[in-house]
Amino acid sequence: MFSGFKKRRIQTSGAEIVTVYGGEGPPLLLMHGNPFNHLTWHLVAPRLAKDFTVVCTDLRGYGESSKPPGGDDHSGYSFRAMALDQVEVMRTLGFDSFHAAGHDRGARVLHRMCLDHPDTVRSAAFMDMLPQHHLLNNVTRQWGTFSWHWFFMIQPYPMPETMISADPAFFIRRKLSKTAQGTAFFDPAALADYIRCIRDPEVVHAMCEDYRATFGVDLDMDTADFNAGRKVDTPALILWGATGGVGRNHKALEVWSDYATNIVRGATVPSGHYLQEECPDETYDELSSFFRTQAAPPRAAAR
Repeated sequence: MFSGFKKRRIQTSGAEIVTVYGGEGPPLLLMHGNPFNHLTWHLVAPRLAKDFTVVCTDLRGYGESSKPPGGDDHSGYSFRAMALDQVEVMRTLGFDSFHAAGHDRGARVLHRMCLDHPDTVRSAAFMDMLPQHHLLNNVTRQWGTFSWHWFFMIQPYPMPETMISADPAFFIRRKLSKTAQGTAFFDPAALADYIRCIRDPEVVHAMCEDYRATFGVDLDMDTADFNAGRKVDTPALILWGATGGVGRNHKALEVWSDYATNIVRGATVPSGHYLQEECPDETYDELSSFFRTQAAPPRAAAR
């Protein structure tokens, strides 16, 4: 699925991160969501590699990356820890600054990265994600019903881990079936690999720790930043699926205006939540156009 890409395991200060990379041009990091791994980018990454050096990773705890302890406060799976992993991966590859896109949980990692490492991220594409500070302070019946897994996966160990691992294939197919299409649009090989990974109890535990951190240390960090008026200053693309939860239930740009000061573009594609797998052509077009514009050298002033 990643013909011409290289694959390696990169040791960071807190984890060992599976990384695939290829192409030529400005560096572009792509970060997946839950419950995926780097394969979620297989329909867009090779095309982006025509113009960029594309780097795709498995976030800590996901796929074949290592699963460090979460700790009593679950901070081992905070978005701060995950963001630092990704910054260190890119530095290991020789990139002190780079463009980045994140989908779902990967977009949450990117949000924290832009706040913690503002000089590192040249431009950022947030895909089908609204900041958890907004969501958790504005819980509605509609959102809570649609996003049931948030409240299930934060329950104390070992309840959600035990229930997911009782039938992991059923769980992942049920979780991914957010529209009438179910899982029909996923590449069979990619879906099989997502199921392979979630059969590992350590992956299941790490995913639950990720969500537990969101309701604790992540929300604490976000609240402190929000109260201090700290926002993402990085040039940003806000991209969402028209028929997904964000598109149907929220005013994405209105929400993001409270968290970002430099939104270059807001756009939708005709998909549900899983843009890059359900609607790869339109998603590629939006990402390619945005990042090519942001990576272009500044035009000389007219004389």
